[in-house]
Amino acid sequence: MNRRKAAQLLAAMLLPYIAAAQTPSVAGDKLQFDVASVKLNKSGDPGTANVSMGPGSAFVPTGGFFRAVSYPLYTYLAFAYKILPNQDLLLRSQLPDWVTTEHFDIEARAAGNPDKDQLRLMMRALLADRFRLAIHSETREVPVLALVPAKPGKTGPRIRPHANDPPCIPNPPPDQIDARFPSLCGGIVIMPHPPVFMNKYGARNVTMGFIANSFKGMGHLDRPVIDQTGLEGNFDFALEWVPEVNGPGSAASAAQSEPSGATFLQALSEQLGLKLESRKGSVDVLVLDHVEHPSGN
Repeated sequence: MNRRKAAQLLAAMLLPYIAAAQTPSVAGDKLQFDVASVKLNKSGDPGTANVSMGPGSAFVPTGGFFRAVSYPLYTYLAFAYKILPNQDLLLRSQLPDWVTTEHFDIEARAAGNPDKDQLRLMMRALLADRFRLAIHSETREVPVLALVPAKPGKTGPRIRPHANDPPCIPNPPPDQIDARFPSLCGGIVIMPHPPVFMNKYGARNVTMGFIANSFKGMGHLDRPVIDQTGLEGNFDFALEWVPEVNGPGSAASAAQSEPSGATFLQALSEQLGLKLESRKGSVDVLVLDHVEHPSGN
């Protein structure tokens, strides 16, 4: 079977899960779950969910069912508002401790087959109802790191404009996977990297704005990172570097004192053809207005 036929077959298999049978419920101008349960979880178990809780678009339709177990409220908040690394630190500093330390199970259902962004909006409505969560957005001018080309008009060997080959479908056939980039589209993923002291992350079908924002967390940088590359469209990329202890890209798991390889900033230049410059820039921030312990189901 050739690649096109395989993609068509998989798309046909996924069609029943992609097509919505009904319209998600709307209350006023807000999407909402039809039924939802919120329970405190004191098990200490790691969190699990049937939906990717990160800010990316990676998503397998669930038929309107959402289930997440043993996550702090902050994780649900981050899912609902698609919080990116540039917003994370400031928002966390405003929250009471219990928002990040107490864990909850949330199970909810909605009519039809809502997409990920619709589920995010439903989660916003649920958090407002059960936790009295209120948040607003502001734009602030702050010191930033601007992501710009290292050389005008050029990019590096490990970033490319996104194409639909291989297709962005869950679990593509092995013969359609390009091992240089992740098989999953729409979010940052950890990629295989044999040396245990190295970091390797990548993404497919994401904007330069999303990539730049992700570097704040990936590189353990002290300022927001904003896209000023001038590159339009969506991209695939992979970045591999050796963490610096107490420096850009540092990680607690870095066990070797002097491992060889590119640092985070070197990898940006050599692999992606990009660099960071200190500037002032506008950043969207989230400001907490109110939150309280959940009401009953």
